[in-house]
Amino acid sequence: MHIELKDLENRPLDFREEFAAGAIDLGPDVRQKLPLRTEGRVDLVEEHHGKHEVVQDIRVKGKLDTSLEVLCARCLDPVVHPVERSFDLLYRPLGIDSGHAELSVTDAEAEIGYYENRGLLLEDTLREQVLLALPLKTLCRIDCKGLCPHCGKNLNEAQCNCVDAVEDARWSALKDIRDKLNP
Repeated sequence: MHIELKDLENRPLDFREEFAAGAIDLGPDVRQKLPLRTEGRVDLVEEHHGKHEVVQDIRVKGKLDTSLEVLCARCLDPVVHPVERSFDLLYRPLGIDSGHAELSVTDAEAEIGYYENRGLLLEDTLREQVLLALPLKTLCRIDCKGLCPHCGKNLNEAQCNCVDAVEDARWSALKDIRDKLNP
């Protein structure tokens, strides 16, 4: 759904959309299990910069819910994440803040996005919000043992027969010193 500035000039735009699994590209590591449902409102916010300059910002406020499948960071088993998220976002025209001297950015300004070509795609906003809802590191369970670094066997399912410790030759000099100190 493309949100155009001209459509927002007269009145806010309410939206209620449902995107089938795979309709929004979430990257190769994330799989959408259920349809992504979203609803909300888009408003035009006029911001005055000085006496004569008016900037037209787009405010997108709403909520979304879906279910995602991500691989465990240790054992690579699939993990299902239900996602429910509310959002309240502000988008400015691209380039409106360029040309100013370097200034410190406040926390509120760090939350501002940018749009180009007199509008934005709702799908881009949703993709960003879904990916932000995922944890940085996904684990199937807190005590996941992961994969054996030698044979690749899932250590949660069964123990492998690989040698536990593979000695690194770079430490041999220190091992010799330790052996001399502790006969």
